[in-house]
Amino acid sequence: MRAEGIAKPRLTREQIAQRAALELPDGAYVNLGWGIPNLIAGHLPKGITVYFHSENGILGMGPRAKPGEEDFDQVDAMKVPVTLIPGASFFHQADAHLMTRGGHLDVAVLGGFQVSEKGDLANWKIPGAKGPGGIGGAMDIAAGAKILIVCMEHSTKDGAPKIVKRCTYPLTALECVDTIVTDLAVIDVKPEGLLLREVAPCWSAEEVQALTGAPLIVRRQIPEMSFA
Repeated sequence: MRAEGIAKPRLTREQIAQRAALELPDGAYVNLGWGIPNLIAGHLPKGITVYFHSENGILGMGPRAKPGEEDFDQVDAMKVPVTLIPGASFFHQADAHLMTRGGHLDVAVLGGFQVSEKGDLANWKIPGAKGPGGIGGAMDIAAGAKILIVCMEHSTKDGAPKIVKRCTYPLTALECVDTIVTDLAVIDVKPEGLLLREVAPCWSAEEVQALTGAPLIVRRQIPEMSFA
């Protein structure tokens, strides 16, 4: 774990991915975005089969390949060599995007720069950052998946909240996010607002609220995150 801002430990990127993996139902077709979501394949609970989808034309990706076992003709959308699970298939990239746009993904997990209290997502460009940015397939994935989970740090390196009342960055999609998993909390986006479901070990609901730019709904004593 690492500490940023408040001098308390936060989850690592691997731990965020591990917690998010518990949100995936057995047998689901799942797309993993860049960054933290791309780590999830290596953290599936035992006994769970998930068919990971890549927009470059794979269904049935396994964890990343170990050093020395890489096949660079077998890579994910980040060009990282991956393994395959039994029953995996390959197809044209155009067909992969048709699966996304046609609503055939059960779950998508994307990274985020900002998420609003209504579930709006901004994840492709930070104003003022170097480079033009590129939305890629994120818009289609966010709009097409039945369930969208966002994995990200709770605040920026400067301590600004990434969960906000209204996004100020260029939007990817409107009212698309169902659940947010950060290094501090698990939060569900509900019609009535942001429901705090779990907090990171050693953190309280009040401390998480202090680092969140939108009101959180706290209905009961909030349990600490579980990783099993």
